[in-house]
Amino acid sequence: MTSEADQQSVPPDGAAYWSIKTDDLLRSLETSPSGLAASEAASRLAKFGRNTPASKSSASALVVFARQFRSPLVLILIFAASVSAFVGEGQEAAIIGAIVLASCLLSFTQEYGASRATELLKQRISRKVIVLRDGVECSVAAEDIVPGDIIRLSAGNLIPADGIILDARDFNVSEAVLTGETFPVVKAPGRSAPEASVAQRGNAVFTGTSVRSGTATVLAAATGAHTEFASIAAALERKIPETGFARGIRQFGYLMTEIMLAIVILVFFANLMLHRPLIESLLFSLALAVGLTPELLPAIISVTLARGARAMAAKGVIVRRLDAIENLGSMDLLCTDKTGTLTEGMIQLDGWLDVDGNASADILLWARLNATLQTGLKNPLDEAIAAAPGEGASLAAFKKVDEIPYDFIRKRLSVVVRTRDAEDLLITKGAVQNVLKTCGFVRTAKGLEPLDETHRAAIDEKFRRWSADGYRVLGLAIRRSESAKTFSRKDEIDLAFAGFLLFLDPPKKGVKETLAELAQRGIAVKVISGDNRYVAAHLAQAIGLRADRIMTGDELSKLTKSALFAGVQHTDLFVEIDPNQKERIVQALRSRGHVVGYLGDGINDAPALHEADIGISVDSAVDVAREAADIILLKQDLGVLVRGVDDGRKTFANTMKYISITTSANFGNMISMAVASLFLPFLPLLAKQILLNNFLSDVPSLAIASDNVDPDQLRRPRHWDIRFVRRFMISFGLVSSLFDFATFAFLLFFAHATEAAFQTAWFVESLLTELAIVLIVRTHRAFWASRPSPLLAWLTLAVGIIAIMIPYLPFAAWFGFVPLPLPMLAGLVAITALYLLASEATKRWFFGQENRKSHRKRAGRTIERGAKPHAAYPRS
Repeated sequence: MTSEADQQSVPPDGAAYWSIKTDDLLRSLETSPSGLAASEAASRLAKFGRNTPASKSSASALVVFARQFRSPLVLILIFAASVSAFVGEGQEAAIIGAIVLASCLLSFTQEYGASRATELLKQRISRKVIVLRDGVECSVAAEDIVPGDIIRLSAGNLIPADGIILDARDFNVSEAVLTGETFPVVKAPGRSAPEASVAQRGNAVFTGTSVRSGTATVLAAATGAHTEFASIAAALERKIPETGFARGIRQFGYLMTEIMLAIVILVFFANLMLHRPLIESLLFSLALAVGLTPELLPAIISVTLARGARAMAAKGVIVRRLDAIENLGSMDLLCTDKTGTLTEGMIQLDGWLDVDGNASADILLWARLNATLQTGLKNPLDEAIAAAPGEGASLAAFKKVDEIPYDFIRKRLSVVVRTRDAEDLLITKGAVQNVLKTCGFVRTAKGLEPLDETHRAAIDEKFRRWSADGYRVLGLAIRRSESAKTFSRKDEIDLAFAGFLLFLDPPKKGVKETLAELAQRGIAVKVISGDNRYVAAHLAQAIGLRADRIMTGDELSKLTKSALFAGVQHTDLFVEIDPNQKERIVQALRSRGHVVGYLGDGINDAPALHEADIGISVDSAVDVAREAADIILLKQDLGVLVRGVDDGRKTFANTMKYISITTSANFGNMISMAVASLFLPFLPLLAKQILLNNFLSDVPSLAIASDNVDPDQLRRPRHWDIRFVRRFMISFGLVSSLFDFATFAFLLFFAHATEAAFQTAWFVESLLTELAIVLIVRTHRAFWASRPSPLLAWLTLAVGIIAIMIPYLPFAAWFGFVPLPLPMLAGLVAITALYLLASEATKRWFFGQENRKSHRKRAGRTIERGAKPHAAYPRS
């Protein structure tokens, strides 16, 4: 059945819109070539909804809360509590139910708060589209496009709606996301057969595809959930590769689950064999499972990542995918272009010279005509030409006839103008070698001369000399002809090379210091640029990068996959690179074991952004680059990225703190209880006591996201290592268990504790040790030399006071607690103090061992690199 929205977003007669005459489709959609009125567009937006594919909306509070109960352990505990109530243990069931509910509420508040914060951050970056409203071009959010809108498209745009082409110039669209076709498809006005497939509709464009070159005016016929993209959105959704950290968390979960299942099954059946009550044994075993499970880990990760994203946003870094924060902290190699990142990005036209190297007003005039009359891809070079000083003939004396838009294969742009003499002038500018390919003549002071080898050598000599001085050099050529109606790429032939345009983009102020800061953090920088080797080497020398290890795009194209794998490690400047080679470089670097960040903002950066571990773009980037990126810089500045790296590493460090806490005292205490239950004549702790212990020990963990991180943990990239987690668990778990058994001995043989006193004392001591270990493992330094955040310190202190006070409170009997004699309490405090000192000593020994291993690995890599040639690709 067709909905009202369907009826309005396609022709009423149900025919395929791509097969209908343009005038008929305009009438059907009640619009015109001058676009909709703003009021009508607002009315349609309210009627049809926002232009977004049907997708999972952000979860409501109720859904997030319900999600907290999906854990098998929680469900089993609720079942066990229900059974307990059924057999007459109503008070015990109520207490267990209350603790489970409190734990779920704790997790819910953290997860929901984190998800809301993330949604607010994503709203800060939105895609804009040029449309005609009331006959005037204006910029609107892509989500506000409605059926009937007239859209202007140019190279780099992501197409925001399905529609037909009203007008186009050399319009090429990449439809790989829908059709799988690798090469761009030429699109033009016309009609397609009603039964034509998506790939066969040459007059139509589709949501989610991207403009590779040219310009077009499009009539939007279908938006939102009615587009081709939306119909297969689930299948088209880009599968985000699992990050190393996410994979590590999953492995950690498997490890803890295996240990938990083994212990729980063993303890349950052992207690049954000791003839203990079934329900009591079941609840005790399940409570042990809860104690062993890092149930707050998902919430802690969500909160830590969301907090990290907010901190980064405050410093100009917007995170589009939260998992990317961990990868940013792990990054050890950054690939970047030079323009705007290593240079000021404020390009200035510094010279307009003829073929002899003399200033020429004609060259400036022709360059201005080419730059200001073209309507394709906007770029800073054209803006620099338009802003250049100098007087020349008025542009008003020329009338634009046609243009041949820039593309990344030709690397040139042509504009045709008509003079007052009714003569057409074709003006082409672009990369010097690419412009020379179109030339058969050279324009000298003597007039037109054939372009022979002598002229070519002279042009190349000037090009190299100016490039080595740091200039970006473009060539300019012209051809006069009789008037014609249209022009195409085939007309770029037998031009006369006229002169040069020299652009200066000086190194960004402070970039040398910023690169040094990245190096101090263990991050190397490699430049990937389409510029020639001479200007790239000049910049590298100016900013402190090595300029003698260069690979050109031509050299790269001749390398096999294995040869490139070997060569990328010893190359710092990739120059004269074709766009499709960027992805190969990133892929080779990743295969070397690097965590690669790629910073790009152009049309052809999208594949490399996808391939990199962490795709980074800027707010001013073209649509396809922004959508492919994981992180958006609001300012094109490496200094902003350095601060983002620090925040990423803080996030990683704080997440690891919770895992360290879980695998030390918490894990050791549960193991000790499991063992003790097999030898004691009673359970070391009741199920409700274990759950209360677990709940209270989790409270300080809520503050981990805001904890301070020592500077030494920010100096090197950090990666997840499950073997490290295992070693940590064994080392600190053994220390915890050793003191647990010492506590058992003290309570049984010295204090002669009764069953209730033993359970109360063990509850207090185990909770105190779990709180103490928070202060120990949160830092690699001595715990007294590293200050925790105020919130973490106060929560830890508060829970510690509660732990000591609980046996003396009125409700203590509900949990089976009894008041403890002061000598017994003093003994527990003394054991906790000794445990604190022993854990500190263990930490120093453990991290000393780990640091020595790390130094040996780094030394091995340095020796390996030293054995290779110093410059794999010397500068030619």
